[in-house]
Amino acid sequence: MEHLKVEGIQKSFDGEVIIEDISLELHKGELVSLLGISGGGKTTLFNVISGLLKPDKGRICLDGEDITGKPGRVSYMLQKDLLLPYRTIEDNVALPLLVTGMKKQEAREEAGRYFGQFGLEGTQKRYPAQLSGGMRQRAALLRTYLFSGSVALLDEPFSALDMLTKQGMHDWYLKVMEQIQLSTLFITHDIDEAILLSDRIYLLTGRPGRITREIIIEEPKPRTKEFKLTDPFLNYKREILRHLENNAGPAGL
Repeated sequence: MEHLKVEGIQKSFDGEVIIEDISLELHKGELVSLLGISGGGKTTLFNVISGLLKPDKGRICLDGEDITGKPGRVSYMLQKDLLLPYRTIEDNVALPLLVTGMKKQEAREEAGRYFGQFGLEGTQKRYPAQLSGGMRQRAALLRTYLFSGSVALLDEPFSALDMLTKQGMHDWYLKVMEQIQLSTLFITHDIDEAILLSDRIYLLTGRPGRITREIIIEEPKPRTKEFKLTDPFLNYKREILRHLENNAGPAGL
């Protein structure tokens, strides 16, 4: 059964259709990437799935329940970590629990249970400016998980990191996903990243944006960086590039 199901979504702004007839599925424990041209509507789709925007047509279901236009049912993490600079890491991470009405000390204790698992032990009393980019992203991901520990929407969460930090974050995130049973829908412009991380990839192309291809990555996970040198990896990459180039439209890649 689908964990998250997106059916026939259409969304317009000022009379212009941005995304049209978007349908996709996310099963429990999967990481599914959404890959496509710039300006193709990927972030608009995430805003609809998260409930921040209501679609013109279609619906969003989570475990069979219609959650269309209902914020707070799935987590949503933007490209920037958006940690509050004047709050400690523990208080930044605990924010979703405080919003639900939990008392501060209780929220800190609940969030603190995950600091070791997320590789953040010892950072509780530090401030965001005292952490590296990778550690800040870990804190932001933990905050996202505590907001809704079932489905996470991640909008290019690793794009600002250097290559080596990004590789380490990839390995770490897949391990944590498995441990906490988190399902992830992932926006990226990085084809290599999508192939390395994903169980499946949806290609979003055209204006308005439509899903025009689904690619299943058969290689078992975890996939090492050496996988990028293999024929299967290069074949996936050629297939994706060819499809995006043939369907890029005026926006380009």
